[in-house]
Amino acid sequence: MPSENKNTYKIPAGTGIGHVHLKVADLQRALDFYCGMLGFELTTTYGEDAAFISAGGYHHHIGLNTWFSKDAPPAPKNNAGLFHTAILYPTRKDLATILDRILQAGYPLTGAADHGVSEALYLNDPDNNGVELYWDRPREQWPKKPDGSLEMYTRRLDLEGLLKEIRL
Repeated sequence: MPSENKNTYKIPAGTGIGHVHLKVADLQRALDFYCGMLGFELTTTYGEDAAFISAGGYHHHIGLNTWFSKDAPPAPKNNAGLFHTAILYPTRKDLATILDRILQAGYPLTGAADHGVSEALYLNDPDNNGVELYWDRPREQWPKKPDGSLEMYTRRLDLEGLLKEIRL
């Protein structure tokens, strides 16, 4: 018989996801994408097979390793596993800046969406791991259903409108 505490426990509101650790086939290629393209900083390496990267000097937001995946092909798309890593940008202007950088590099997007609560860009890293780059609208702007729950949706993101954030 389950205890009552087990049924009422809620994870603390301030809890966050500390980091993601990705298996990659080629460490340098992954660093070129995450550091060279997206702008993460290399904080340390662990031998020749792992690297840790961050935004703003944190010990690491993303770990990259080839421990079980060196020179391996990408994981099959229709298998269980990580769907995407979501990287939260602090402002809409920051999201526009990375969009401009991606477009200037000619790197392909796999999608772009307005979810009501957020605006998001989607792409794949060189190992075909999904990556979402997004910013959250302020909570008071989140759309709500009549019962007060969130009204999330997926609509076309106006990329030109987003880019106006940096082209004014």
